[in-house]
Amino acid sequence: MHTNTTTSPVSSRRVRREAARRNRRRPAIAAASLAIGVLAVGAVTGTTAVSQASASSTPALTAYALASNTTATPAPTGSATSFDLDDITDDAEQALAAADDALESVEDVEDDVAESGLDLGDAATEVDTTALEEAIDDLDGAHLLPSPAVADLTDDVAALVAAVSEDVAGMRGSLEAAEQKKAEEEAAEKARQEAEAAAAAAAAAEAEAAAAAEQSTSTEASTGVANPGYASGGTSAGEAQSIARGMLSGYGWGDDQFSCLVALWNKESGWNYQAYNASSGAFGIPQALPGSKMASAGADWQTNAATQISWGLGYIGGRYGSPCGAWDHSQAVGWY
Repeated sequence: MHTNTTTSPVSSRRVRREAARRNRRRPAIAAASLAIGVLAVGAVTGTTAVSQASASSTPALTAYALASNTTATPAPTGSATSFDLDDITDDAEQALAAADDALESVEDVEDDVAESGLDLGDAATEVDTTALEEAIDDLDGAHLLPSPAVADLTDDVAALVAAVSEDVAGMRGSLEAAEQKKAEEEAAEKARQEAEAAAAAAAAAEAEAAAAAEQSTSTEASTGVANPGYASGGTSAGEAQSIARGMLSGYGWGDDQFSCLVALWNKESGWNYQAYNASSGAFGIPQALPGSKMASAGADWQTNAATQISWGLGYIGGRYGSPCGAWDHSQAVGWY
């Protein structure tokens, strides 16, 4: 079974820096190993030469010299195989780890600034890490230095980490401020657009009301029937009936037809100009089906009671001859 693993960019950057540090250490390790090897070989060679000289000058002591050289010489404790040249004090290792974190934070904030595309004004968009990287290199190569020197280099790295971290915090703050400013500007622009849309809608409604008022005046002038301002405030059932009664004579009908008309449209719509039958789609006082048929009597058929009544009376006259004829049919079959 194969297991897929994903390495984060931060982890990859740290691995690359640690590998670079190991590569920088190798020359120092090799040189130190060679120096220790030379010292060890020199010590063994010198011991052997002394032993041979003593044996040649005093044969009787040869066995004793060899025995003493063999048993009294201890194994070198500082050999290349037992001395760990990669060993650094805990403080130094912690300083290097903190330095890695600081460099990663620099890369992250610089990437975030670049990706945002925001103008940070006078704020810096890069953090100078040259001094910190040089201090890291110095501490990486301090394995063979005396402990006090390593401690000084560790302090240098720690101080530079603090300075870089402060710069990163400042840049991050500038980025967040720029993002907040952008959000506020976008909110203000959205509010402006909504206000403009509301103003335009109000202007359109006002224009429509003015057009309806003009149409009402025109209807009153042509029919002699006062339009009660249906579009702006609505017309009561009594007002609508009054309009209809005034129109009857125009079709040659007397008051005897009015009661039939009242009964018919009471049943159909209750004399409500907004009446709408959801099942059939019939609309208005006469319940025209579809309601758009009433456009033949006027473009304001949806809002003008007089227009609806005018169309309804014309429909009744053409199909049933009179309101009472229409009412008789409605009673017989349920519709007209």
